[in-house]
Amino acid sequence: QVQLVESGGGLVQAGASLRLSCTASGGPFASMGWFRQAPGKEREFVGAINWSRGSTFVVDSVKGRFTISRDKAVNTMYLQMTNLEPEDTAIYTCASDPETFGEVWRAGSWGQGTQVTVSS
Repeated sequence: QVQLVESGGGLVQAGASLRLSCTASGGPFASMGWFRQAPGKEREFVGAINWSRGSTFVVDSVKGRFTISRDKAVNTMYLQMTNLEPEDTAIYTCASDPETFGEVWRAGSWGQGTQVTVSS
């Protein structure tokens, strides 16, 4: 089973940048994704990356500000976040092989999450 560990969260001011990392051990997996959950809200899909091709997808709400990449040599996925807004405050979690079944997301494994707080 894949084990995932996120890092890189923190407290920043609006307009700042932050890079999250998600390091995987074990496997195999075909894709990885980022999710976030703001206080009092449902978990939200942020984007994903195909591990072999490196092709990525991010949702419209973060397009142009968030970028997903990966380094296969160290089995790590990144979420580069720029121009952060207070609305981006959430716990960010990575997942291996995420799949959607309507409004429900399932994954092979989930990380423990890392807190991102953006102050105005």
